[in-house]
Amino acid sequence: MVYLQAFLLIMAANAAPIFGRLLIQGRWSAPLDGGATFFDGQPVLGPSKTYRGVAFSLVGTVLAADVLGIPWDIGLLTGGLAMTGDCLSSFLKRRLGYASGGMALGLDQIPESLFPLLGLWGPLSLSASGIMATAGAFLVFELFISPILYRFRIRKNPH
Repeated sequence: MVYLQAFLLIMAANAAPIFGRLLIQGRWSAPLDGGATFFDGQPVLGPSKTYRGVAFSLVGTVLAADVLGIPWDIGLLTGGLAMTGDCLSSFLKRRLGYASGGMALGLDQIPESLFPLLGLWGPLSLSASGIMATAGAFLVFELFISPILYRFRIRKNPH
């Protein structure tokens, strides 16, 4: 049950920014990196990592934690670490030459699920094998659901 709860919190952390974009559209869409470039001349993170996304992720995981009967601080930790993993993924993708929104299998899914799972290791008494299985399940689920959400114009990219 605890792994399902962790999986659902991670899903909430990653879905909330998408629904935030749909809900309030252009507001709070300022990029986290302020449009800054890194030493390589590429954006630090890119335009899709916004204050709105982080805010919706944090609030969304706190609300999801409440629904799941988990303390709010576990939800906040999950959202914060999921967004940290997502930002690291974007930073690395820019360094590797991927455009914002470009597909990088594994790099797009693993950090945003593995970081929160590692953070929940102690508080939820997770095992290493359970963490790896849950991160793997998240990767597979994301690959399955993303094209469907794209078809319904919920996601901007099919991956």
